[in-house]
Amino acid sequence: MELRWLQDFLMVAETGNFTRAAERRNTSQAAFSRRIKSLEAWLGFDLIDRSVYPTQLTPQGERFREHAGELLRQMLDSRDELGGKPLRRNEHIRIALPFAMATARLPHWWQAWSQERRLSCSVVVGNIHDLVTSLVSDNVDLMICYHHAQQPIHLDPDRYERVTLGTELLRPYASVGLVAKGGGLLPGRASHPVPLLMYSPGVYFARLVDLILEGAPIVGVRVIESDMSDVLCGMALAGRGVAWLTESTAAASGRKRLTPIGGEKWALPLSLVAFRDRTNSQRPLNLFWSELCRYSTGHAGGGLAKTGSRPPAKRPGKSLS
Repeated sequence: MELRWLQDFLMVAETGNFTRAAERRNTSQAAFSRRIKSLEAWLGFDLIDRSVYPTQLTPQGERFREHAGELLRQMLDSRDELGGKPLRRNEHIRIALPFAMATARLPHWWQAWSQERRLSCSVVVGNIHDLVTSLVSDNVDLMICYHHAQQPIHLDPDRYERVTLGTELLRPYASVGLVAKGGGLLPGRASHPVPLLMYSPGVYFARLVDLILEGAPIVGVRVIESDMSDVLCGMALAGRGVAWLTESTAAASGRKRLTPIGGEKWALPLSLVAFRDRTNSQRPLNLFWSELCRYSTGHAGGGLAKTGSRPPAKRPGKSLS
């Protein structure tokens, strides 16, 4: 059995989608499927129920999933120890966060968090449903995500504590060229509707944009939909329309190429929040959580939010108008 077979299985179990799992494992779907079948052949039973869609695990697959993660960690730890590698298990953290946050925020965060200690991390990216599932399934130690009181993350505060790492705005952006042509002016007119680059229905950011537009409607036409901020950001950079992006995503693309448009009524303040399971008492996570709290105290705008408490209520979306 190969280590990557276990890694492949855990990825498809987490995503529930062969195509997405293959992309995250940086391999073709055909090669990915062959490796899953090789693991099934080695085990002697099916892990995936191929008679249904979307992808589901068989009962044996569900039971094997409970052990596969721990088995993989044990094998990797043994390899590192016997190979004399400096990193130990107690220096490793598993983090889940949105793709946009992983690309725009994590590099800066990691430099600050790891400057005084030797750390390594595994990064899992996905939508909010995938991230919460990873946390409650104990597939990650920590989840970091955007949060707004009117679209709360439903996690039991008695079990899951949290800390606020900062805030930023979700607001509309357009390319400098599009604005110069008058194509990105809000709220738009019937004769000149705003070209909209929107999030796919059901995506967390789509619900946040809906909150904004409830209080500040516009006249526009959808030209692109995607569940990824980076896709919409790229289309905005190409001058294809207006996209609601976080400030960090827009900044990562180059400040001179995208410009915020409209006023504050089309913007929404978001919290950047980290969650962890209180029952996860591993020493590396406790140390890292202390690091997060220290970072939050210095960077979250005046202090650390009480862990485990609910955030203060934000103003309703309509009050932004």
